[in-house]
Formats: sequence, C-alpha cells, structure tokens
Amino acid sequence: MANSLNQEIPAEQISELFIKQAVVWAQQFETFCILDNNRIANALNLQEIEFAMAVGVKDSLIGTGEDDWNKMKVFMDKHSGDSPVFGYLSYDLKNQLEKLSSKHPDYIGFAPMFFFTPLHLILIDSNGQLMVMSENGDEMLKEIKAIEISKTVQKPLSIHAKVSKEKYIETVKKIKEHILNGDVYELNYCVEFFAENTSIDPVQTYFSLQKISPTPFASMLKWENKYLISASPERFIKKALNKLFSQPIKGTIRRSSKLEIDQQHIYELKNSEKEKAENLMIVDLVRNDLAKSSEVGSVKVEELYGIYSFKQVHQMISTVSSTIIDGIHPMDAVENAFPMGSMTGAPKVMAMKLIENYEETKRGLYSGSVGYFAPNEDFDFNVVIRSIQYNQTSNYVNFEVGSAITFDSDPEQEYQECMLKASAMLEALNASIL
Repeated sequence: MANSLNQEIPAEQISELFIKQAVVWAQQFETFCILDNNRIANALNLQEIEFAMAVGVKDSLIGTGEDDWNKMKVFMDKHSGDSPVFGYLSYDLKNQLEKLSSKHPDYIGFAPMFFFTPLHLILIDSNGQLMVMSENGDEMLKEIKAIEISKTVQKPLSIHAKVSKEKYIETVKKIKEHILNGDVYELNYCVEFFAENTSIDPVQTYFSLQKISPTPFASMLKWENKYLISASPERFIKKALNKLFSQPIKGTIRRSSKLEIDQQHIYELKNSEKEKAENLMIVDLVRNDLAKSSEVGSVKVEELYGIYSFKQVHQMISTVSSTIIDGIHPMDAVENAFPMGSMTGAPKVMAMKLIENYEETKRGLYSGSVGYFAPNEDFDFNVVIRSIQYNQTSNYVNFEVGSAITFDSDPEQEYQECMLKASAMLEALNASIL
C-alpha cells in the first residue's frame, strides 16, 4: 500500500465524531470491513487496535463451498508480508471440516467465506496512533473530516419470531433428553427473528447499536449489498507472535441501573454453579482445539470465570492461551478451532448435528467470525453474535440469539436469556416482536 501516513492524535480525539465520519465515508464503496472496540478494554486487555476500517478491494477471495480453507491459505500466502487481509468466515464452513450439512433456508446470502486486501485502510492503535494507508491518504482524511453527520430515525419495525416461545420450550426439553441420553453435555440452541420487505439504514442502525450496546468486538461489514451490523462482546481466536488466545463467553446476566442490585447480579453470576459448569465445558473444548495447533504442554487457562461488565449485561469470560507450533500455517490454527465451541456445545460434532436437526434457520454468518490477518500473519477474529444482518437487495432483516442448554437448564429461563440478548438489536431497529 502506498503513501502510509502515521499521526499521533490525543486519545480524546480518537473521537466518536471521526469514527462516525469514517464509517459514513466507507458507504460509497461496495465492500468494507470495520472493526471497533468502542474504547472498551476486553478481557485481560489483549488488544493492539482500537479501530480498523478496510475499504475497497484490491484482491479478494470468495468462498464457493468447496475447498475454501485451502484456497484461503493460498490467498494468505500470496499477500503475506505485503498487505493485511480482512474478511469473514461463515458458520457453514464447518461442512468442509466434518461430514455435516446445512439445509435450512438462508435469506441473507453471505458467501461461505470472503477475504480481501483493501484499497484504503485506517488503523487507530491502543496508543492513539492513527495510520492511514492509501494511494492518497491526505485527501482521504480531508474527505472524511469534511463529512457532516446527520441522524435519521428508523421507522418502527415489526419483527417475527421464526420459533414461538412454546416451540422453543418444547425444543429445549428435547435437547435435554439428548443430554440425559449422553449424546451431548451442552448444546447452543439458537432461534431467528426476522422482518421481510423492510428497509433499514445500515449506518444509523450500526450507530444506534453501538450506542445501546458498546462492546469490544463490534464490527460492520458490507459485501454485495449484504450487511453485518454487530455488537459482539466475544473474541474467537487471536495470534500475537507465537501466542494463541481464545476467550469464550458462557454466562450472562442483565445489568441494573441500581448499584446494589447490579452488584447482586454480579455476585449471582460469579457464584452460579450452572453458569460455571457451562463455562468450564467450553473452556475444556477450547483447550483441546488450541492444542491441535500448539506446542505440547503449552495450553493453559489464563483466567477462569472472569466477570466483565458491559452496558447491558455482565458476562462470564475465560481466557485460554497456548504457544503455536513453529511453522504451522496461521490458517490451520483458525481451522483447528473452528467453529468456536461457545456457539456449538460439546462434543462439538454431535452438537452441530443436533443443531441442524433442531434449528430452523441456516446460521450463515451468525456464529461465524469477522477479523483480519496482519502482514506478519498475526490475526484476531471475533464471534458473530448480538448482530443484525441485512440483505439490502431483498429487504430482509434478521438477527439470531441463543443460549447453552445443559442438564440444569430451565427452558423458561433460557428463553428469557435469549430475550435479554435480543433487546439491544430490537432497540436499534426500533422494533417490536409480533
């Protein structure tokens, strides 16, 4: 990339205005990927980048559903040491790793995988340094800073539930029977909420979602008039030099505006045997996943049952680390851990088979991952949850929510957890469930 600019800017000028101006500026392009940690320290503060915006396409790889993982290795090798690569992995790439299929309807239509090298790149690191990489970085910054931010109000939407509450509770009971029979010991069951023949303003929806639910792994992505608008709090996998990190979330409780009640909620989450059991099951799965790419004996749990507070919810987050095997392809490390155990359950393959059996929507990019590979082959990817998807061509909007079902799960409480997770998306869409 030509004409790199490096500027030190005061932390207070990693301003929300500049970031909003950059997001609006990106809309003129057919393809972009925005990653924003909303000035929130993630678990154990494992971050180097505050904000990244990759815009326009120099070179790209579109997954076809066949041999996509190997094609991505070739694409990465082509650009290693030269350019960062941004993009996404859909949940259904699992079908190329195991004997699995996804036959449910998909009304959004993201390709299985998409990665690209950008024409323009803006990075703001955790020290407040702004980097612009573009053929004409000065002109690009002038254009961005000249943009005036206007606000549009989303007209009220009516959202439909693909699965009724009654059917949800019935399905959870069936899943618990599988757990009793020893088929799985945890399963992440998700349901879709959607609106047809509906148009939204993706930018304003993104701004609204970040205001309602600021999180450290937020993202916005556009590919062929399909949008992901995400307030993800969860990291899937990160590589920093020779270290791998994964930070699964299992355990959610709502915030309260009253300090005493909020502190009580933290206490309840921290001491919930059910939530700790769910978390530990996935930590064990993640340890196994990382071990496939790591030196023997290097996998360790950096933090177990960490409690982290976000604007809407408290979350239980654990951190697993390892030392990557020297010489292993970075894409292999991602592949060996994919899809993330927090969105499947355990054992992973059987959980995914049952997910296909009981869910009614193809997950697509939901439960997938958005992120980047740096030129030195470090990488960082989130978990696509707490996210709105929008097909601007067909005017179809959806989001999915789910929870981990275990032996101790109460179906009514699991449904209420789904509704808690749905609340930010509903508010950002100015929507109510019919």
